[in-house]
Formats: sequence, structure tokens, C-alpha cells
Amino acid sequence: MSTIKVRVKHKKVTHEVDLDPTSTGLIFKIQLYSLTEVPPERQSVSYKGFGRVTDETDMSTIGVTPGMVFYLLGSPLREDGDDGLGRPTEEIKFQENMTEAELAKIGGALPAGLKNYPAWNTCYLNSALQTFRFMPELQEALANYTSDEAVDLTAALGSLYKAMGQSLEPYDPTVFISMLRAVFPQFAERNRNGPGYAQQDADEAWSQILSQLRGKLKTTDSVSVVDKFIAGRFETSLECKDPEAKARGEEPTRSEEVFLQLSCPITTETRDILHSIRATLEEEIDKHSTGLDREAKYAKKTLIARLPKYFTVHLMRFDWLNQNQVKAKKMRKVTFPAELDAIEFCTNELKEKLAPIRDKIGEMRNAEASFKKARKASKLQHAKEEDRKSEQEKSRELIDGNTTKDKRKDAEMPEVGIKTDAERDAEEAAIVLKAKKELVSLIHKNLKELVKDEGLNKSGLYDLRAVVTHAGRFADSGHYTAFVKKEGVVDVVTGKCGEEDGNWWWFDDAKVTEVGPEMIKSLAGGGESHSAFILLYRAIDLPTAEELGMKIPDDLKEEVIDKSAGKVKDSVVEDAMDEAPDKVDGKPGKEVAGGAMEE
Repeated sequence: MSTIKVRVKHKKVTHEVDLDPTSTGLIFKIQLYSLTEVPPERQSVSYKGFGRVTDETDMSTIGVTPGMVFYLLGSPLREDGDDGLGRPTEEIKFQENMTEAELAKIGGALPAGLKNYPAWNTCYLNSALQTFRFMPELQEALANYTSDEAVDLTAALGSLYKAMGQSLEPYDPTVFISMLRAVFPQFAERNRNGPGYAQQDADEAWSQILSQLRGKLKTTDSVSVVDKFIAGRFETSLECKDPEAKARGEEPTRSEEVFLQLSCPITTETRDILHSIRATLEEEIDKHSTGLDREAKYAKKTLIARLPKYFTVHLMRFDWLNQNQVKAKKMRKVTFPAELDAIEFCTNELKEKLAPIRDKIGEMRNAEASFKKARKASKLQHAKEEDRKSEQEKSRELIDGNTTKDKRKDAEMPEVGIKTDAERDAEEAAIVLKAKKELVSLIHKNLKELVKDEGLNKSGLYDLRAVVTHAGRFADSGHYTAFVKKEGVVDVVTGKCGEEDGNWWWFDDAKVTEVGPEMIKSLAGGGESHSAFILLYRAIDLPTAEELGMKIPDDLKEEVIDKSAGKVKDSVVEDAMDEAPDKVDGKPGKEVAGGAMEE
């Protein structure tokens, strides 16, 4: 239906507004907020006579006519900072206008938290919003998103993140929450056991927000940002387990399906998320058999045909209890890895492409770990040798005296063939660079045109980046928080991201705390304390041809594939391993733990 142009008087200003008579009062108030900066909850809107517009008002029932006058009372949030709800009191500066000291302050500053009022119960939403905030692909798309719609949740989210990025203080998300409740009324459900709004499911908020972004955010080639970076693809087969069905000509059925997350049940046998994922992808269901013309058992097997850059696992921790009419929490301990290898869950075709790349990365990590261990052993041995020589010199001085010592010193031959630390570092750097180039060549060879897809995981390996947790016994109570892994500080001159320190941000509504990696290990559950509910993994970083100055396919080298061993033979890594000492600290040099690959 077309809109009707009305007038709204606020203080000494009259605004012309296109009012949709089929909308609600809350939608109208959100329009007024964009014009006056008066938040909906602080607005008092009236019209002819003593009519009042509330959030629930059906605008079609108040007889809106062209030119009709509305009166708005209310003021914007205070800017003096006393109530904590105003804009930042200091002038906002962009990076290009900041001094080096100001930029350093930003690099080490705590990110802004999100306020949560007692009657609002929005911890479920805050935890999801803080997790999405640290996905740069979403942030870039939101920053470039424009809309002329009066109510656009995507635009509101972009405005929220922009404001949070300009504040070091906890931010008030009232406007976004009001719009969310207008678009998705389930989040406006009132608390049946007290004042205010009901607690909601963080996964429900996560899914609904993604559904909105999926339809609105597009890449430059008009592809959904969510589909590109977050969506994977399943290939599913369904086969009747009764041999009689096959004898009667019933063939297995196959289908494909897009997924944005894996929802994994927790049973009495669940130990870790790998076990839960396996149970999710391979299950037995009851289904009508066309061959048998009756209900029968079917084996349902699902494999992943596309691994997205972001891989989300939802642990289904709540069960509905009919007797108590509540969703109770499963408090079983479920562990999860800091690095997830997802190749075992893939189709054979995808496994063949990714497994050699993953194995190559493992070999490189082992080689680099050998370098570190050998360097440490060399320094230790050198220190011991120096101590031994010093003791010998002291003993000889006591016997021979200084004159004899000086003569002997002149006669000694200088040590040759011992590499300096700088020489050793240069050799190791050259070996690592060559191995990285061979890895890039292997990626291009195995994935071919898929290399250009920035939204794919090209190794099958994922790094844990965020955890949404729940504390409490029931879904409609308790408390949600979010843990997000800290990124390295970006160098404003080179634009490169520095090395991560391994710590995490803990977002507990308005409160933000820096915690160590040991805190993340405690989130496996096992009681009412904070338990992992949603796990967000991101594909590990890989070197690119551009970073290494390679020309593909000109520099594409033919790798020798060992079909029997199922891995790539790598002379560079093997040579590097051979150069390490046969024994380091009394153990074989090749027996090392894989570590994170350093640039």
C-alpha cells in the first residue's frame, strides 16, 4: 500500500514523514528516531484530540489523512556522559588524522561491550552480535550497505557496529533491539514470570540475523556474502537397510542441501564435538519404503561437499521436558579442539583435493618446530661449552700463570665451520619460503579455479575463533556470554596484522575482560557453569601467490605424488628435517609437536 505524507512537530521544527498506514506505532517511532535522534522508548507521540501512538498501535485504525499533524515529545540521549547513554564526549578521529600515540591506544584498547537492562534480557542477542562483529567480511559488507527502507535490520546492524567501533564505553543497542522485535515479533515475547521481556535462545537470534543478512548483503559480483563465506553444502544419501527393498528395485536416493551451521545433538555417548558431528552426519531414520510399501529403517549418510571459510557448530544443549514444561539444559561435558580437521567429514572428491594440502602444512609445521628445537639445543650446548672453557682457563691460570696463558692463546687455531645465529636464521627462512611456495603450487594444482573463491576453506583445517556460552539450568533463564579470540594488532603503515598473543575477549554484556586460552578449555561444560553452545571456526590462514611474489601458473611446479602413501613427497621439508640434529635433548630430532606456522 502507498504511504501518506504527514507532519510531525517536534520542539520548533516540523518534519514531513511518509507514513505507512499498514505499519505499527513502533515502525513509525523508528522513522521519527532517524529524523530527531529521539529513541523510540523516549518518545511520546500524540495526534488530534487525546490520541496516543504506542508501540503496538495499528496505524490503520487511527484514521490517518494527508497532512495530518502528530506531536512528538522527547529528547535525544544526553551527551554529557552522566547517564552512560550518550555519544562519546571526545571528538571522534579517523585513523589518518590520529597521532602514533592515539593509534597505539586503539590497538591495545578493550572493544566496546553492549548494555543489557534487567527487564530486557538481551544477553542472548549481545553474545551473537559480538561474535558477528569480529567477522571482517560481514563488517566490510555492512559498511558498504545502503538502504532507503524505513525499517531495515541490516542497515541498523551496520549503524550499530559503526557506533561501537567509535566508542570505548559500553554501547546501548536499544534502537537495534526495537527494530529486531518489530521484524521478528518472537523476540518481543513478555516474561511470564515477572516484568520485562522473556529470555530467548542465542542460536535463534543467530539464525534470524543471518537470514536477514543473507538476503541483503551482496558481494561485488552480486553473490550473498553469507552464502560465500558461511554457507557449506551437504551431499546426502538415503538407503533402506532392509535387503528386500533393494531386491525389489528400490535404489538409494541422493540430494544436496546448503547449510549455515551444523546442529549437533548431545547424547549420553557424546564425548567431544567430533563424536557429535559424526553422529549428526551418519544416522538411522524411519521412513516409508516405496519398495516395501511400509515403514522401514534407512541409513542416512551426509558428507560435506563444500567447506566454507567459517564453520559453525551448534551444540544442542536443551531438551523439552513435558512434565515440567521447560527446556532443560544438558550439562554433559563436551570437549572441542582449538584446531578442527574437517576433512574426515567431506566427500571423497573433496578429500582427495584437501588431504595433500593439509599433510603438507603438517610437514611444514614439523620442520619449523625442528628448527626451533635445534636452535634451542644449539644455544644450550654452546653455553655449556663456554662454561667448560671458562673453567679450564681458570684452572690453567692457577697453574701456569698469565704469561703462559697468553702464549698458548696465540697458538690456538680459530674455530671454523660454526654458523652464526644470523646465518642459521637466513638459511631457515629460505627453506620456509621455498616450502611455502611449494604449498601454494600444490593448492593451485589441486583446487585449480576454486583458488579464486575467497569463501572456501582450502586446507580443511579450522582455527577456533569464537564461543557463545550458556550458564544455568534452563533455556528460558540463565545467562549467555561470548568469547572471541583476539586478532593481532594491525600495523597502520604496512597494513599487516601482527602476531596474535593467544588471548581472548570475554563479552559479558557491558563488561569486557581479556582472558587466557586456559579459560577457553574450561568451557566444555559438565555443570551449570558457562558451557559452549555455539562454536565458530575459521579457515586457517594460508600463504598466497601474491604475498610470495609468485606467478601462477608460470611458477607452478609439478609435485611427485606418492599414491601408495597418499601424500605429497616434499624434498624441501625432508631436507630441512634431515638438517636438524639426529637428537635434540636426547630425543630423535623428528619427534616434534606440530606448532603454528610463523610468517
